[in-house]
Amino acid sequence: MSFSIVAIAPLSRSLAASAVGLVAIIYGISPGFTPFRVRTEISISGTLPVLAWVLKKTVVLVGMMGSGKTAVGGALARILGVPFLDSDTEIVRAANMSIAEVFERDGEAFFRAKETQVLTRLLDTRRGILSTGGGAYLSEANRRIIAEKGVAVWLRADLQLLWNRVKHKTTRPLLRTANPYATLKALCETREPVYALADLVVDARADYSVDDMAGQVLKALLTRPDVLEAKRR
Repeated sequence: MSFSIVAIAPLSRSLAASAVGLVAIIYGISPGFTPFRVRTEISISGTLPVLAWVLKKTVVLVGMMGSGKTAVGGALARILGVPFLDSDTEIVRAANMSIAEVFERDGEAFFRAKETQVLTRLLDTRRGILSTGGGAYLSEANRRIIAEKGVAVWLRADLQLLWNRVKHKTTRPLLRTANPYATLKALCETREPVYALADLVVDARADYSVDDMAGQVLKALLTRPDVLEAKRR
């Protein structure tokens, strides 16, 4: 029996390997081969039909700044062949200014109200992978909207990993303090119990590439047939 993996956009070898592992899980086989092409759909020659992903609900990525929501969300959207949506990007586009500038000019309360409006619109109009800002899931109203229209996935990363990723960034308004590390630690302690309310949790690791993490999220989603289905065609 021979196998090949084909894709709309080129993916890395590590992501190809993750996809191969998922084929093994879905079909109950151990292919043990090196793919030579990668596309969004998995094409399996021999006795197995083509495999296609069917996303039934929008996947909403939640978690701390630096957890990888935007990068991982983009990679996951490419695997599944669905739109990638980013609530912060939509707010920036609507306001015609950066998140930091919105915070400075209008305050956090104004930003959070706009965030809820954007989340509602995105969940109502498009199905795909949605990356949210670090504070979005803290709102009970936002959690209710996400639960009604999508599925929440917490990308859980430990404090040191988050700090290593954000300490040189200048675009994080909440970290513009005298002691940004202490601020980040306090934010984690406050927010993590709320993130734990998410439907699924996927742990980040320092040695994971973006593609590795996307593969882990994909595996988690496959435990929820009401969210994602791998169809044999």
